[in-house]
Amino acid sequence: MYAILDIETTGGKFNEEGITEIAIYKFDGHQIIDQFISLVNPEIDIQPFVVNLTGINNGMLRNAPKFHEVAKRIVEITEGCVIVAHNAHFDNRILTTEFRRLGYVFERKTLCTVELSKKLIPDLESYKLGRLCSSLGIPVSSRHRADGDAIATVQLFKLLLNKDAGKEIVKQAIKIENTKTLAPKLLSILDDLPSNTGLFYIHNNTSTILYIGVGKNIKKTVNQLFLRTTKRAKILQNSVVSISYEETGNQLISQLKYTQEVILNKPQYNFKLNSRAVEIEFSNENLLIIDRGRTLGEKSVILIENNEFKGFCYTDLSYQISNIEILRTLISPMENSIYNREIIKKYLQKYTVEKLVRF
Repeated sequence: MYAILDIETTGGKFNEEGITEIAIYKFDGHQIIDQFISLVNPEIDIQPFVVNLTGINNGMLRNAPKFHEVAKRIVEITEGCVIVAHNAHFDNRILTTEFRRLGYVFERKTLCTVELSKKLIPDLESYKLGRLCSSLGIPVSSRHRADGDAIATVQLFKLLLNKDAGKEIVKQAIKIENTKTLAPKLLSILDDLPSNTGLFYIHNNTSTILYIGVGKNIKKTVNQLFLRTTKRAKILQNSVVSISYEETGNQLISQLKYTQEVILNKPQYNFKLNSRAVEIEFSNENLLIIDRGRTLGEKSVILIENNEFKGFCYTDLSYQISNIEILRTLISPMENSIYNREIIKKYLQKYTVEKLVRF
């Protein structure tokens, strides 16, 4: 669980700043499940350059709640969450300082989307939120306002989760609890799984991925695994502490992600994948395979360029698809292997996708 947030402050001397606005979106890795947005009366004046930057002035905050009046809500919405922010060190420092003034110790794990972006989307010209979102085609409705920046960070974080094939982000957020008797533990885990197409990841008590599974119905597939009596199934049933999952929207993306992530993560209880030594060429040098995504209105896009499979992405904005430069940045790279090419070729022969775009 993640608390994706943005904070605007008064500016001023280090550790003497006050919060003027805060926006928090509670995000379960798939969708927003709660939110809190509020102006805050910092009880000190805002620096003039900050007024020019954010448009927030002292008059706007005169009747806004003071920090101690919103502190309980902030604690509640971030409880059990990893704090995610663009330059998380700054936002976390401001929050912990405000709580310290109230005599309360505020401690949360943090993830920084600046650092994650540099790692997962290297070689961009700038990693400032506005420039980064512009290069990725992510709209920002109100730049330098907490709500606008926070919702843009949500969209950025969703993209980063998709690009993180090694599941390092997810591993940091896994809860390693619920290790009591087998039956109640497995039933509790099943309750949290969706009945949608995608992948699931079985974690042990150190967050290590023991097994990656794939299915049209994630909950049903995991339930079937829990009912099996094979030696491998029994080991997984007794070792599972948590199951994370990723909805893909369609079987083609599921198959491609499964192949990549089994090879990359090398789960102990997955069988090794063997590709066939048959070279497969696509009939078109440049092709977009567009199909349904994970949510209503979202599309999955597979990119084939110069007869090579490049990878895939998700988007709900048509101009991201029509702009090949933006699309290349959104794409989560995948190996142009014989195995992946075979998956795509066979899928297109068997199923109808929403659209094929040649360019």
